[in-house]
Amino acid sequence: MGRRTGRKAQTEAFLQNQRTYLQYVNRLTELSISMFNWQNLPNTIDARFLELALFNDGMAVFFKDEVMGYLGLQVMIGGALDVYRIPITRTAFAQNGYQMKLDPNNSVIIFNNMLHTNSILDVQEMSKRLYEIQRTIDVNVIQQKTPKIITCTENQRLVMKNLYAQYMGNEPFIFGDKNLDLSGIKTLDTTSPYVADKLYDLKTQYWNEALTYLGISNVNTVKKERMITDEVQRNLGGTIASRYSRLFMRQQACEQINRMFGLNISVDYREDIQVLDTFDVSDAELSNEIDIGKGGGNNE
Repeated sequence: MGRRTGRKAQTEAFLQNQRTYLQYVNRLTELSISMFNWQNLPNTIDARFLELALFNDGMAVFFKDEVMGYLGLQVMIGGALDVYRIPITRTAFAQNGYQMKLDPNNSVIIFNNMLHTNSILDVQEMSKRLYEIQRTIDVNVIQQKTPKIITCTENQRLVMKNLYAQYMGNEPFIFGDKNLDLSGIKTLDTTSPYVADKLYDLKTQYWNEALTYLGISNVNTVKKERMITDEVQRNLGGTIASRYSRLFMRQQACEQINRMFGLNISVDYREDIQVLDTFDVSDAELSNEIDIGKGGGNNE
C-alpha cells in the first residue's frame, strides 16, 4: 500500500512538472509567433503557419505553385551554397506529402533571424527555468501547511486522534483522562521557511528576460520602489535590440519577394507591442521617476 501511494505521488508530481513546463512553452511560443503583422500577403499564404515554420525551423520558403498559387511552407535545404552561404538547393514540403524542388530563381528563403536559427530552443530553455522556479514555489507553499508528525504506540493512537479532533473543532479546553500517559509521545516539527515571495521576484525577472529576448517591451526589474527614467530607457533599448534581428530578416525577405513576384508585401511589429517604444518617459513625471507598480510588463 505504501509503495503504491509513493509511486502515485511521484507520477502526479512528474505530470504536474510536465504540465507546468508545457504551459510556459506554449505561452512563450504564442507570444513569439503573434508579434509580427504581415501586410498584403496573398490569400493562399497562412501567416500563422509561416511564423510557426520560422519559430520551429528557423526558415521558410516563399514561392508560387502553378496550381495553388503563392505558398509559404517549410523548407529542406542541402547541397551547394552561394557566396553568402544561402542554400541554392531547396525543397518546399508539407505534412500532407506535398513537395516542390526550388532554386533562387523561383523562390525566396525567409530566415527567422540573422543567425538563421530557430527560436524554439531558446524558448524551451527559458521555459525550463520558469517551470523549475514555479514548481519550487508550489512546493514551498504546500510546505506551509506544516503538519505535525506524532509518534505514539498503537494503543495511544485512538486517544491522540480524539484529542486532535477536539483541537480541530476549536474546543476552548481539551480534556484528557487522568491516566493519560504522554511520556512516550513525541512530535516532529516539519515547519519550512517561507521563501515563495523571493522566488516569485526571481520568476518575474526570468519572465521579463524572456520578454526582452522576444522583443516585447517590459520593465526588466523587480525593484519595489521607483525606477528612474534612464533605467527604463536602457531596458527598452535592450528590447529593441533583441527584436531587430528577427524583424530585419523578415523585411529583407519581403523586399526580395516583392522584386521577384511583383508583390507589395510588408511586415512590422504589431502596434500594441510598440506602445512603450513611443512612450516619452521624460514626460512621465516631473520628478523624473516612474512608478513601476502601475504597470510596465512585470506581470506575466
